[in-house]
Amino acid sequence: MTPTLVPHHPARDWAEIQERMLVPLYEAVYERLGVGAGSRVLGLGCGSGLALLMAAARGARVAGADRDHARAELARERLPEDVTVTEEPPAGGPYDVVTAFHATDGLLPELTALTRSAQRGATVVLAGWGPPERCATEPVLRVAARLADSRPAFRADLDALVAAAGLRPAGSGRVACPFGYASEGSAVRGLLSTGAFDQAVLATDPSQVAKEIEEALAPYVRADGTVWMPNVFRYVLARVP
Repeated sequence: MTPTLVPHHPARDWAEIQERMLVPLYEAVYERLGVGAGSRVLGLGCGSGLALLMAAARGARVAGADRDHARAELARERLPEDVTVTEEPPAGGPYDVVTAFHATDGLLPELTALTRSAQRGATVVLAGWGPPERCATEPVLRVAARLADSRPAFRADLDALVAAAGLRPAGSGRVACPFGYASEGSAVRGLLSTGAFDQAVLATDPSQVAKEIEEALAPYVRADGTVWMPNVFRYVLARVP
């Protein structure tokens, strides 16, 4: 089997293949918080802007930030011209809702700064992978940790982040977010675009990374060549004290 080549445009693969997998999570959070006209939403790690676009469609005023220049550029392309998307959290505000749908442990400095500057009572949403036993993608993502010889950076401790940032817990929830791909090659490109494999790609031959992802995907490839992996994501709600 010839391994899938590492994509040349991971940001575009994220926008075209992977980002839509989390639409159920975005919808569930916005519905629970009643995001709509009058809401002001800031997306930290906003990716290519799909979650912000959905909030804007509900009538919210939105802004975003993503340290990945290419993803931020794509977000600017797809969002209305009056929406600010920066590579550092914007200084404007105040915001009613701050989301980090792709939370990592490295988010703590931004959360801490937010706690000091955000309006009192603002809702902060952190989201990440649910229980390993409920995530079919978990064994695939662990390939990244093994090849990079590191702990799984993709799995953040959301509750610890809330506590360390000085936020006040306000609830949590779980949402089914199955990953479905048209082909094995599409699945490899989508998973590589998540950033979970970046260190593995730097540490070893990129074609070897792709090969091992394909091998880990084998149990989830259907007879028609499509790939289907049921997953559960967890989110936590917190308030700025």
